Amino acid sequence: MSKRDDLIAVYAEDLANKCGVTPDSDLLTKVVIGLGPAIYNADSSMVAGSDPSELETVKKNFLMGKLGLADGPELTAGIDAVLDIYGRSERQKYRAVVYYLLTKHFGKEDIYA
Repeated sequence: MSKRDDLIAVYAEDLANKCGVTPDSDLLTKVVIGLGPAIYNADSSMVAGSDPSELETVKKNFLMGKLGLADGPELTAGIDAVLDIYGRSERQKYRAVVYYLLTKHFGKEDIYA
């Protein structure tokens, strides 16, 4: 298995065990591929759920940039909902898992089709 495949397995385990979600492996793989080299960097592979500037980056770069959503309070509400699912006390929130959950939350799976 490649390093990317190993990481996908870790992300799928987080989705199942920490989020209570049965992952769609095809979608998860596409989200991971979309993140590119960021998944291999310890800092960029994580989302700091308590850092307002980090959450603004998720909103602007992913929700608005990648998923094409219009800015509004529902974006922040979606991020909050996903962080609640992942567990706010969970120290390590993988970016791939957060982006996967956001993609599902907003029903934007077709972006990765």
